[in-house]
Amino acid sequence: MEPDDTPDSLEGLRRRLAAFAAERDWEQFHSPKNLSMALIAEAAELIEHFQWLTEEESGALAAAKRDEVRLELADILIYLIRIADRLDVDLVAAARDKIAINEARYPAGKVRGKALRASEYGKADR
Repeated sequence: MEPDDTPDSLEGLRRRLAAFAAERDWEQFHSPKNLSMALIAEAAELIEHFQWLTEEESGALAAAKRDEVRLELADILIYLIRIADRLDVDLVAAARDKIAINEARYPAGKVRGKALRASEYGKADR
């Protein structure tokens, strides 16, 4: 087994999800468009768990609610991995690239403790 192919790696999950879909002949339904729509639907289900909660309540979920959120997060991850697989995107490499972009867009010394959009930081200094 390759180091990145362990069951708890993204590659291991990608392979297992691809096999799951293939065994059920679901590849025909797993277009990037359909998977993207499913991902958004699952993200909306996640949001429902936090709707109307205070900031404090959202960070201190009861065990049953936390488990429901956990499974919604799993659904989101599953669809994200499937979309990336269908588009041949290396999610880890893409995340590393995006972090580097964000480090340049949001230098710690300039943005520390502020929550603005990148385009707003120059305006905030005026």
